[in-house]
Amino acid sequence: MDVRRRLPSKPAASERKPTPSTARVQASDALPLPIRHTNKIFSALFMAALYFLMCRWREKVRTSTPLHLLTLSEIFAFVSLVASLIYLISFFGITYVQSSIPSNEDEIDDEVVVNDRHFPPALNAPSTSPPPPPCPLLVDTSDAKIPSFCPDDNDDEIVRSVVSGKTPSYILESKLGDCRRAAGVRREVLRRITGSAMQGLPLDGFDYQSILGQCCEMPVGYVTLPVGIAGPLALDGRIYYLPMATTEGCLVASTNRGCKAISVSGGAESVVLRDGMTRAPVVRFGSAKRAADLKFFLEDPSNSDTLALVFNRSSRFAKLQGIQCALAGKNVYMRFSCSTGDAMGMNMVSKGVQNVLDYLQDDFPDMEVLSVSGNFCSDKKPSAVNWIEGRGKSVVCEAIIKEEVVTKVLKTSVPALVELNTLKNLAGSAVAGALGGFNAHASNIVSAIFIATGQDPAQNVESSHCITMMEVVNDGKDLHISVTMPSIEVGTVGGGTQLAAQAACLDLLGVKGSNLESPGANSRLLATIIAGAVLAGELSLMSALASGQLVRSHMKYNRSSRDITQAAAAAVAAVRNPSEKTKSQ
Repeated sequence: MDVRRRLPSKPAASERKPTPSTARVQASDALPLPIRHTNKIFSALFMAALYFLMCRWREKVRTSTPLHLLTLSEIFAFVSLVASLIYLISFFGITYVQSSIPSNEDEIDDEVVVNDRHFPPALNAPSTSPPPPPCPLLVDTSDAKIPSFCPDDNDDEIVRSVVSGKTPSYILESKLGDCRRAAGVRREVLRRITGSAMQGLPLDGFDYQSILGQCCEMPVGYVTLPVGIAGPLALDGRIYYLPMATTEGCLVASTNRGCKAISVSGGAESVVLRDGMTRAPVVRFGSAKRAADLKFFLEDPSNSDTLALVFNRSSRFAKLQGIQCALAGKNVYMRFSCSTGDAMGMNMVSKGVQNVLDYLQDDFPDMEVLSVSGNFCSDKKPSAVNWIEGRGKSVVCEAIIKEEVVTKVLKTSVPALVELNTLKNLAGSAVAGALGGFNAHASNIVSAIFIATGQDPAQNVESSHCITMMEVVNDGKDLHISVTMPSIEVGTVGGGTQLAAQAACLDLLGVKGSNLESPGANSRLLATIIAGAVLAGELSLMSALASGQLVRSHMKYNRSSRDITQAAAAAVAAVRNPSEKTKSQ
């Protein structure tokens, strides 16, 4: 901590002599010498044009000629007058404004400066005891204090600079110009600080440039996840193979069995009921009456076109669908809903909301905007509003499973499945007080496909809202199964969908990128595929539970036969003595 005290004595203003280091710097100092001639030219032009126009207007008044009838010379003189006036005001205005702003030397006297914070002499400076050093990986240092280094510098020197706190970790990419090298330097910094080498975390083999500024900050490696393929799934007359990134054994195999049962029974069908992303800011007024006035204004049909015009300025894909308001005293929660094309759309809808808030400030100047998100959206949290009103894509998917397929493929019976679904997914979830959780394991399938296709895994919370229904059809022979998912939040552009691995999985499903012919079609198709995959997963797991196969299958396929103790000991030995590992290979 640097503590500097100003000298108590200060010479009078008349006694101060500017020196090369302390002289006031004027904005006009940067102007070249010929600017003096320009000033004279514009000054003369201003006086000449003014004199000419005054003479002409005097003559017109004397001869009763209309003043608005201008000759070519009068137009030229008027333009010259305006141009020279603008120049003179802008030029001499700089000096006037600058002279009216006092410098630090004029205003700060006898002050204590601690860590660049100024304290008047009448106040006691804070304690000068050294605080704990900040983490070098998170230290926030202004560019003026960052030591300069070139990309050719030795990595060890850069590492020492980051560890000492002189160089913040987050600028390595921009300073080095090499994202992979920046990740390696940051990894070494982490090793020296924590003592952990993180040898199991891969560093090479990843395109760090692709995540810069959009997916992850300050990377030190990447996590590998196995991706399995379930299918084929027959859905809406097409065949899909489902990429699922998971570490849970039996999940892909179980979903694959459900896909088989659906496909051999004629396939599944899906319908997108609704497509609209939401964002709900919260604002505050001085009274509940004023809050109600805003609610009535927003919900008035006569204002909808104007609000939509203001909202839609944020993007050519953003189309406002409606605004739902809720009051809590003098606080107003406004739930905006809009279409977002093939993007998941959180940023898009947030920009549109900000446009409307700025517009409303004119008619409601007493409105205090507290947050662009007031949790009435509701994002990444289970909520009744998403369960009832929907968010993102609302999808229903159904299939009729033939009796012989239930018996031969699923190893159970139709009545057993219907009874179990009623007692488990409906009654059991009600006993538990579930909110949107009237299903067996929709979250399993949603999470696996989300990770594989570059979706936001945290939005699995509301995207897994699902109710599974089963009933007997066709004279009690076959099984009708459906899943209704009101808030699947997915996109095929932006975010993690641009990464190579995730883009490959989207391409496998035929939904990569934006649909140019029908914006939003790819994201809606992805939502229906996820609903179809959930349908398959629900069918297979419920069958395993009804037949008592769940525990047996997990014991058989989800239990490693490797001796974990010996494997761990071998790994430790390999780390301590790499040469022995090489000899053994």
